[in-house]
Amino acid sequence: MQELWTDLITNNIVDARKLFIPTSAYNRIKAIPDPAYDWRVRLMAFFNLDFATYRRALISGQAASYLTVAVRPSYAQWIPAGYCENKLGYWHLPGPRFIYTQNGVTRSVGVYSLISWHGLWYIVHMGPNPRNTNGGELFNPAQGPGVVGPPGSC
Repeated sequence: MQELWTDLITNNIVDARKLFIPTSAYNRIKAIPDPAYDWRVRLMAFFNLDFATYRRALISGQAASYLTVAVRPSYAQWIPAGYCENKLGYWHLPGPRFIYTQNGVTRSVGVYSLISWHGLWYIVHMGPNPRNTNGGELFNPAQGPGVVGPPGSC
């Protein structure tokens, strides 16, 4: 998450993409007709849009200053094979939050969903999933620290 923060502030989407679930992992996990197509056309496309949206929010006015990341380890759950259109199980962590100051105010924004693959956590949805638009969206922005999660989902 700290690497993602740095990538957002410095507008380094190339390095940020390294924090996104690799297509090879997604291909192995998902039990859908064409996981590589879904990864490229839906997941990565939304990641790119969300990256730009988060970046704009973090640099609007005075640039944001990182404070911490809030996570609820108890929200991590094992998603077994057969659920959420997957053929392999994986660990899922919903809604970690960046907490930061901007323009003298403490604010926060969540990252919707992380998945663990071979012991490393990767972003799978930065903005909300499902979403209301075809554009980039912030996940649960708030004044103050906000709320981690919610638990559940895939």
